[in-house]
Amino acid sequence: MTKRHLCAAISVLALAAAGAHAEDSAPKFARIFGDHAVLQRGMPANVWGTAAPSQAVTVSLNGQSVTATADAKGKWRAALPALKPGGPYTLTATAGNATTTLNDVMVGDVYLCSGQSNMQFPARLSTGAWGEIGGSANSNIRFIKIENDSEPAPLDDLKTAAAWKVAGPDTTGDISAVCYYMSKTLQKEQNVPVGFIDSDWGGTTIQGWISAGALRTLPTYTKGVDMVTAYGASPEKAMAQQGEAEEAWWDAHDATMKAQRAYISPKFNDTAWPGLTPASSWKDTGIADFKDFDGVAWFRTTVTLTDAQAKTANELTLGAIDTYDTTWVNGVRVGGGAMSWLWRDYKVPAGAFKPGANVIVVRVLSGGGGNGGLTGQVQNRAVKTSDGQYIPLNAPWKYKVTTRLKGLSIPPAPWDIPTSFTTLYNGMIAPLAGYSVKLAAWYQGEANTGAGKEYQTLLPLMMNDWRKAWGQPDMPFLVAQLSSYGSVSTQPGPSGWAELREAQALAVKGDPHAALAVTIDVGDRSDIHPTQKNIVAQRLARGARAVAYGEAVTPGGPEATGVTRSGSDLVVSFKDTNGGLRSYSSDTAIGFEVCAGDACKFAVAWPSGDTVVLKGANAPEVTSVRYAWSDAPYVNLYSADDLPAVPFRLDVK
Repeated sequence: MTKRHLCAAISVLALAAAGAHAEDSAPKFARIFGDHAVLQRGMPANVWGTAAPSQAVTVSLNGQSVTATADAKGKWRAALPALKPGGPYTLTATAGNATTTLNDVMVGDVYLCSGQSNMQFPARLSTGAWGEIGGSANSNIRFIKIENDSEPAPLDDLKTAAAWKVAGPDTTGDISAVCYYMSKTLQKEQNVPVGFIDSDWGGTTIQGWISAGALRTLPTYTKGVDMVTAYGASPEKAMAQQGEAEEAWWDAHDATMKAQRAYISPKFNDTAWPGLTPASSWKDTGIADFKDFDGVAWFRTTVTLTDAQAKTANELTLGAIDTYDTTWVNGVRVGGGAMSWLWRDYKVPAGAFKPGANVIVVRVLSGGGGNGGLTGQVQNRAVKTSDGQYIPLNAPWKYKVTTRLKGLSIPPAPWDIPTSFTTLYNGMIAPLAGYSVKLAAWYQGEANTGAGKEYQTLLPLMMNDWRKAWGQPDMPFLVAQLSSYGSVSTQPGPSGWAELREAQALAVKGDPHAALAVTIDVGDRSDIHPTQKNIVAQRLARGARAVAYGEAVTPGGPEATGVTRSGSDLVVSFKDTNGGLRSYSSDTAIGFEVCAGDACKFAVAWPSGDTVVLKGANAPEVTSVRYAWSDAPYVNLYSADDLPAVPFRLDVK
């Protein structure tokens, strides 16, 4: 190489290095921001990210600019002035000579959608999806899916970058059906770009979606929240404390457990135990010891690892287990679960796995609510490594049936999904807080059935908690009420689902910025995931029109306001009938009950204008009236514009 060529090469390398340095030093946006994003119109649009400490960062969009200064940790935050709808624009963050650019950014309305599996339910599985998804291309509808993340402490940014996508046949099918259909309806009505944030996790309870500070205000949860905080500070120490608490529970419920703990040791000789390869519940194995068995059984297997595999092995996956398990690797407790449908994916601390043979022990309790055992598929049991290896657990499992127990449940650790405290807020809400939104939509409650009174406190707590985190005290909330699922009623009786619906309705009734979408008529009593998501979405959109967009419409269907005595009858008054009540397929409305204390019976109900008359029901002992009070009620009472009446329980005046 000549001297001239050498100099030229050095110059090229220097320029490349300078460019790389400039790119490295460019300010970064938080991971919620990206190409194709939508920013909220009509209010200051918060934007934040990282840069060099004390560095000035200028954020610009469509001629609007604002400057912020990074703090000592390199974090900056700015608020663009209220923006008008439009786009596409470029959003830039500049510090010194370095700039980061996001392209195809729109300004319109942003919706936050959260909850459990019925919010997570994908559009491709909804009724009518085949035609809807094929015609879903719309550059004015964008969305971002937040990855499931359970964290013991609040994150200030998402752990992994999530990509904003534009609605179309290749993208729409896997996003939340309810949120998509609601967004589609509102985008057409408002004629502005719409973006929605899909942050949900199937099967989870509401306690996981509330911040530690808010949940601590309820004494019932203070200890559990403190335990989650301790878990964040030292997982090993917290796991040990949880293990001690769990073993104390066992000692209180099984007098033989002290002797059984010998099975945990990797040195225990299990050669006399029979073996099997679990592929279904233990009641379905055909093994005599497991026939009609409810109680405790132990399972042991081994897996051989190389030196390199043992150094990088950091996770154990076992698939589903019915119902309660505690799992050890070489005598080290690595986790436990409390849901029969929940996959067990346990993080294993460094050093637990060893080169050579490793002993995995699982203690299972099935207390009569299920069929027991390691019920997941064989191929879903493995050791995982940090470098991506998947080492199957191919060896047979030795098993021992021990104590018969029934009707017992083991309290889960407060960081365990799906019943965790505050961890979903930490991982999936806190990193989004402040991204200005028009409204939030909440579709959850199935996991909290049986605790309606508690939910009546938790739902308002969560709504106000999020409003505080966003700095939007009047943030509208849309709540999808529980649908119908489970046993039908031939006689009046108690219903955990009805109590949860009542809690949702009362929480919304006490909040001037909330609306309720009744879904009881589009449920499926044999499927907890009904597919008529478009109808649910239309009702949420109607609520949005009332509480978020200020339109002069009723937010939902007929709502009972009171019950009075009138001669021999009881008269139930309703509001929001929009032209009068209707009963479909009959001149009477079904599902009404009159109650004397806890003793209830069905009543004949006649709709008339804005009232329902319960003929001959005014007995002196009657204290209350209920409607649609069942897990899976049949209903036929609607407003004149085809919205179902809200289920209720009211005292008689």
